[in-house]
Amino acid sequence: MAKGFAGFGKKYKQEAETYYDHPHKTDSLLKRAFGKADKNRKSLGFSWQKLQLLFELVRAWAKGDYKNVSKGTILAVIGAIIYFVSPVDIIPDFLLGFGLIDDAAVLAFTWKRLSKDLEEFSAWKNTIDLPQTEKPLS
Repeated sequence: MAKGFAGFGKKYKQEAETYYDHPHKTDSLLKRAFGKADKNRKSLGFSWQKLQLLFELVRAWAKGDYKNVSKGTILAVIGAIIYFVSPVDIIPDFLLGFGLIDDAAVLAFTWKRLSKDLEEFSAWKNTIDLPQTEKPLS
């Protein structure tokens, strides 16, 4: 099993593999993820910036801009994003006040497990000169 995938079910791993095999499809996934994150920005609190970094990592990888990342890391991040956008998960999103708890737990687990990879990506991101429209996903 890929690094970081121990906590995910087979469904999310298979779907992440599909995105890995077709990076151009990640754009629609990231748009859905950003939409949900933006809608729940206040509830996400301090996780907002961490979530943005996960989105940016996938976007940079999919575009071919960032290549210093393992398949396992990308699969784990994509799997976490898929879980985040999925309305049907352990705690359904329609349960106001509780629907993001499991999403936040999965994202926190992914962040903790891949923190070294994310720190390396963040350092890389801060050394390149991206056009202003490319920086945040906002």
